Amino acid sequence: MSDATRYVPPDGDLDDLRAAARDCHGCELYRHATQTVFGEGPADARVVLVGEQPGDQEDRQGHPFVGPAGRLLDRALAEAGIDRDAVYVTNAVKHFKFVERGKRRIHAQPGRTEIVACAPWFEAEMRIVRPRLVVCLGSIAAKAVLGQSFRVTAQRGRLISTEDYEVIATVHPSAVLRAPDRTEAYAAFLADLKAARSIFPES
Repeated sequence: MSDATRYVPPDGDLDDLRAAARDCHGCELYRHATQTVFGEGPADARVVLVGEQPGDQEDRQGHPFVGPAGRLLDRALAEAGIDRDAVYVTNAVKHFKFVERGKRRIHAQPGRTEIVACAPWFEAEMRIVRPRLVVCLGSIAAKAVLGQSFRVTAQRGRLISTEDYEVIATVHPSAVLRAPDRTEAYAAFLADLKAARSIFPES
């Protein structure tokens, strides 16, 4: 199965990775996306936030979490006491997957093949950043980091230790926007981020 390995520089910094990722053809998603949307943030960030994939606005602007879900995330991070500028923000999949409905581009969930194909980019980001905590935003991100058997619904908000870093999983902010009771969903999301903040290393 094809993946991004051959496109990932064997050494270099985040800028080198970002430049190389622009030409990644490790899966078919590059054919229709506007551009690669790579991670952003300090190379020495203690905390990494990882989502599923770019959305429509992220694909157009070239930056992660700048659409409606990103604005909700910014609000929740501020309320939780987490400085977004101090964390590294990325996605498990770097290209926008969508279906067209008229003039609209509707998010389509990436498949296992695409997640695995893009994994070398996330692994390279983690080798450089070397965070102490990874916060997984949504099921796709959590499974990409913790394996296919992980269930956010059963284990959200719990601290999980891996060989390289601690992990906390919560819902994706877009799930809060879609929730029947957005107030309740936001409160639960904020509680998860506050749990992450409680172990957020002081910079």
